[in-house]
Amino acid sequence: MGLILQALGSSHLKRAIRFRSPCPEDNGMKSISTPVGVQRPTPVQLPLGQAPPQAFFAVSAIFHYLGPAMAVLLFAHLNVLGVAWLRIAGAAVVFAVWRRPWRLMRGLTWDRLRILIGLGVVLAAMSTTFYLAVSRLPLSTVGAIEFLGIIVLAAIGVRTRRNVLALALALGGVFALTDIRLVGEPLGFTFAFVNCVLFMLYVILGHRIANTGPADTNANADGWSIVDQLGAAMLIAAVIATPIGIGGAATAFTHPGWLLAGLGIGICSSVIPYVTDQLAMTRLRRSTFALMLSILPATATVMGLIVLAQHPTHQDLAGIALVIGAVAIHQQQDQTHRDQTHQRETA
Repeated sequence: MGLILQALGSSHLKRAIRFRSPCPEDNGMKSISTPVGVQRPTPVQLPLGQAPPQAFFAVSAIFHYLGPAMAVLLFAHLNVLGVAWLRIAGAAVVFAVWRRPWRLMRGLTWDRLRILIGLGVVLAAMSTTFYLAVSRLPLSTVGAIEFLGIIVLAAIGVRTRRNVLALALALGGVFALTDIRLVGEPLGFTFAFVNCVLFMLYVILGHRIANTGPADTNANADGWSIVDQLGAAMLIAAVIATPIGIGGAATAFTHPGWLLAGLGIGICSSVIPYVTDQLAMTRLRRSTFALMLSILPATATVMGLIVLAQHPTHQDLAGIALVIGAVAIHQQQDQTHRDQTHQRETA
């Protein structure tokens, strides 16, 4: 889910997003103050600076649904809630060891901390409902329904004909995907649509965290602050999910292979996508990144086919194609602003 966090740009959500602009006219990075007594996170040093941003996006797109596909395989051995907990806890352990995100807690105002806690609650609930959905429905169907929230937020943020068309296409695609299974699996679709709503909340809260004020920010200037804050939220999510899911995961502690599989799911689902998203977003224009998102429903279909042997019907493929078209044509606020600026300059 991390790669969509920065792909949306409604005016009330993105007043002060802290990442390096990928635009050519940006000649440097803005310095951001750090509150007294708070240790500034160490910038991530990775020998990947020369890699093209499309490569980072490709890695993220693959792992975005590879993790859930692996989770479905683990459902044969563990309770669904237990697998969801292993994903959250595994990702939290990796972020804790790597980024030590608890440092963000010191010096934050209560309002900022409350947003982090809210994001942690959403992450825990979203992972759980997503897994409850994919335990009952094909991965491609759940992934396509999830993208309905993106189109709705874009349509609310920017009221253009393109977004009305995108919303109509997305609704048509979701109808095609749900029409043939809704009667047979109502609970699965209930979880899928709840996950869609939670994903919208994830985007909104993620943007609020990105809009870090100078008095209580712990952001560094190289675009990694969101990773640190997501890591802190993941620790909170692990605490929240533990009473619900640890019982279902208890068997894994006597089977090291299952435990390692759970850790791998957490890395594939919540660590690698978040990190590669940031590497891609700091090098790609927002509109380009949003266009590339249109391949994700197709990625979900491919992962479901290869890993889970889930063969989509012709109606499934038509619905997924409609959702892909909706994601490809939807227009965001920053893209609209650039188009209007270009028109004024060429008038």
